[in-house]
Amino acid sequence: MLYFSKIKIIIILIISLIISYFTLSNFVKFDDEIFKRKINLGLDLLGGSYLLLEVDNNPVITQKIQSKSLELKKLMKEEDIFFNNLVLINNEITFSTDDKSKESLIKLLDDDDSEFNPYYPNFKSHEFDIFIENNNIVLKYSDYGLILLKNSSLDQAIEIVRRRVDELGTNEPNIVKRGNNRILVELPGLDDPARIKNLLGKTANLTFQFVSQKKEETFGTEKIKYDGDDSKDEIISKRIIISGENLTDAKPSMNNQTNETVVVFNLDRVGAKKFAKATTTGVGKQLAIILDNKIISAPTISEAIVGGSGQITGNFTFQTATDLALLLRSGALPAPLEIIEERTVGPDLGKDSIKAGVISLIIGFTLVISFMIYKYKIFGFIANFTLIVNLFLLIGILTLFQATLTLPGIAGIILTVGMAVDANVLIFERIKEELKDENNKLIAFDSGYTKSRTTILDANVTTLIAATILFFMGSGPVKGFSITLGVGILTTLFSVYFIARILTSLYVVKNKEKEKLI
Repeated sequence: MLYFSKIKIIIILIISLIISYFTLSNFVKFDDEIFKRKINLGLDLLGGSYLLLEVDNNPVITQKIQSKSLELKKLMKEEDIFFNNLVLINNEITFSTDDKSKESLIKLLDDDDSEFNPYYPNFKSHEFDIFIENNNIVLKYSDYGLILLKNSSLDQAIEIVRRRVDELGTNEPNIVKRGNNRILVELPGLDDPARIKNLLGKTANLTFQFVSQKKEETFGTEKIKYDGDDSKDEIISKRIIISGENLTDAKPSMNNQTNETVVVFNLDRVGAKKFAKATTTGVGKQLAIILDNKIISAPTISEAIVGGSGQITGNFTFQTATDLALLLRSGALPAPLEIIEERTVGPDLGKDSIKAGVISLIIGFTLVISFMIYKYKIFGFIANFTLIVNLFLLIGILTLFQATLTLPGIAGIILTVGMAVDANVLIFERIKEELKDENNKLIAFDSGYTKSRTTILDANVTTLIAATILFFMGSGPVKGFSITLGVGILTTLFSVYFIARILTSLYVVKNKEKEKLI
């Protein structure tokens, strides 16, 4: 029957008030940390930058194959396997062996339990494919081996990109994979796209290497140019003293003696030990600080640095020092990133989108309210009140989870308005049918709600399934639409079968003697 216990009414009221409170937090500032939440606006509403980055995996493959060749050399020496002329050509390891060692070598490389060349049963593939012609052996990455390497590189790059973006304090960035070598970065509200492009475009591979005393390149040295001045260069020893991996912290600071902006860094225990040893034996030598194969500075060591900390000098402004410190703290990218697509959405365009969305919502809302009042009189008022509560609940739940609202998300909210009214229309029309055969108005109204439930649930559940599929299979704007649509379906069912039904029951019980209620 049309009856709700007081406890049930109180529970429904409490739930509605709490969620509505979250809705108000978008318009009123609260000091409470729990309720200090807001819906975040997406790139198309707030403005900002859209960047599509591509990972260049060639250096990673080359570096990995080099380390693998050294590992293979060591392994064959330990197993007393003869090999000769081991070289790297086009990212392939080639070498020769003799008939005596050939069988042992094949067993070492092609065994399912091989540590050097692991086997993946699910994909029926080793990490490396082996090609044998007479006594000549060629190892190259298998297709699955390359996929593993690229996925690992991409995951690591995403993590580093996320760290760099988070350091900037950007509002709700969206950083996701695109394929097996691309990263999508959406930064709503970003007011300096050039800076983020500069930060994401740098690999941030930092090394400390001694400047050679020789004037010409020889084995073990290389010529490296200065950052910002290609006319100047130095002959640098290839021996790396420490790298960025040994840094635990980096931050901008001011040198009180020279009044210059510098980057102060701290080293881990291993790095501090290496740095102390190098600077103790290298007093009087120049130590080059190299970032992405460019010399930032090459100061002369005047005394041993044993404290596990130091500073990087250069022609820094406070902004460039801050950015360099950020890059060093976040770590080096495993591979270079190239910006292959870039879009910037101005805040004015975002405001226009919000305005258009709000106007369309108001127009649709007004038309729906007018129709419901004209068609169902007092029950139209109940349906309209429920509709307003439904919108409060929808926005409140989105606020609770700090969802990001996009233009398609607004479309999902507008669609929810239509679907919420549709449920009420089905119920009211069913009640009219029941009143033709049932004299007891309470039973007729209760039957109207009960018998229309299957139709309403079928319609909403199928739409919810579609929204779920869109969420998991879609991306970006499609996900925004599916989230608001899915949440809207749940709030619609709650508001129709709890809030609207309570109000309807209160009115019908008090006016059951009227000849025509609806």
